[in-house]
Amino acid sequence: METILAIDCGTQSIRAMLFDFRGHLIHKSKIEIEPYQSPRPGWAEQSPEYYWENLCRACQQLWPMCEPSRPEIKGVSLTTQRSTLINLDRNGTPLRPAIHWLDQRRIERQQVVNPVVNFIYRAVKMDYAVQFAYAECEANWIMKNQPEIWERTDKYLFLSGYLTALLVGDFVDSIGCQVGYVPFDYKKLRWARKRHLNRKLFPIEKEKLPQLVEPGQSLGKITRKAAEATGIPEGTPVIAAAADKACEILGSGSIEPQIACLSYGTTCTTSIMTSKYVEVIPFIPPYPSAVPETYNTEIQIFRGFWLVSWFKKEFGFPEQELAAQQQVTAESLFDELVKTVPPGSMGLLLQPYWAPGVKIPGPEAKGAIIGFGDVHGRAHIYRAILEGLAYALREGTEKTEKRSRVKITEVRVSGGGSQSDQALQITADIFNLPTKRASLFETSALGAAIDCAVGLKIYPDFKSAVAAMTSVGQTFFPNPENVELYAALYQRVYKKMYKYLKGLYTEIKAITGYPEI
Repeated sequence: METILAIDCGTQSIRAMLFDFRGHLIHKSKIEIEPYQSPRPGWAEQSPEYYWENLCRACQQLWPMCEPSRPEIKGVSLTTQRSTLINLDRNGTPLRPAIHWLDQRRIERQQVVNPVVNFIYRAVKMDYAVQFAYAECEANWIMKNQPEIWERTDKYLFLSGYLTALLVGDFVDSIGCQVGYVPFDYKKLRWARKRHLNRKLFPIEKEKLPQLVEPGQSLGKITRKAAEATGIPEGTPVIAAAADKACEILGSGSIEPQIACLSYGTTCTTSIMTSKYVEVIPFIPPYPSAVPETYNTEIQIFRGFWLVSWFKKEFGFPEQELAAQQQVTAESLFDELVKTVPPGSMGLLLQPYWAPGVKIPGPEAKGAIIGFGDVHGRAHIYRAILEGLAYALREGTEKTEKRSRVKITEVRVSGGGSQSDQALQITADIFNLPTKRASLFETSALGAAIDCAVGLKIYPDFKSAVAAMTSVGQTFFPNPENVELYAALYQRVYKKMYKYLKGLYTEIKAITGYPEI
């Protein structure tokens, strides 16, 4: 059997998966990882070598599953978490721990462009966004606080570029992985030129950055050293894929702009793939997609399904204990918990802005739950979380429709939260659209495999590869009674919550100093 090896380095685990050319998952290996260490409050760091060691473990764990006849691997693709950054010296050795994408450190904001340009940004109310980006840039923090590290930095890479270098022996990365505070031109999908604003905000020397190639193009071949460490045959082609969110969209088959792809992961997102450069929020760019010369618009709920994990940790012990006793998944019991509460959670509404943002939510944002009464218990809170996330994603999708001028006719959901039937039914009712779950849960890895298949010329283009390798699982249709109820709560209550509470959030920050940005 001829196969494709897709490696998915996520936040919680590293997975190695073998797919056949029809997108069927043949074998899967999974290594749970510690997401990060926190040497100081708000910091999130991890050893770069830790990622490589566990990638090798995931691959080596895969091969015994293939016995007695190990399939031929025609190509390899890699997808990783976004915006985790690594400094290497001239020998390719990490100089400090990787700064994880969840890291909250930042430097003091300052004027980073000339006064005239700064006046223009202030006039269009984007001066805060410019200053926010400069303060958030990990490289700027290192330059200011660890100048000796920056001086010794020969290459500055995303996790995708670091792992690719270890696989192929060259500093090269996919255009589809460039999501973060680096001097990348998101409109032209290349490193920014000298006059570009991102060059001023993120002053990283060009020689410190990797060479970029399009998704579906060759990154190189597995070296002898990488073959010994991973068990992947030496000389196997490595084909560029994209970051995990981009690969999720491709792996779910959402390649038409009228299909909204929702990612129910640690960060929730609503996205469409489009050939047009569309800023859903002005001055906030779309990201490169897993298909060359296309973009993924994206609106994030930063602490998305993290809220579900938070609830389970703080209030879900009974279900987790019962699941262990009955040898069933805890998720199935949480779905049963949702069923005990009527749609609308008896008037309990949650605004899922558990972390501040740049525009909406703004820097003062906080989460809120309103409508409490003596009828409410933890089941109502859990359902309100699922409903609140769907409300926020609907609002983001409506902004996407308005800016892209494309009517959304279908919703597809991927990510860990997509396994909840109740979450998907709530989504269908709140969006009032058919909501489809991809037939394969591992859509990020499948998206990487599709990039590989096109790069290997197994399929002539992405459209035919998607048609052959993806399929839709269960479809959830809106319940008319629930649609009416949710529409009223969404239009008359939810959409007004942030406006009414924004001033109070500002006062809370002024009094307590939280959040500290």
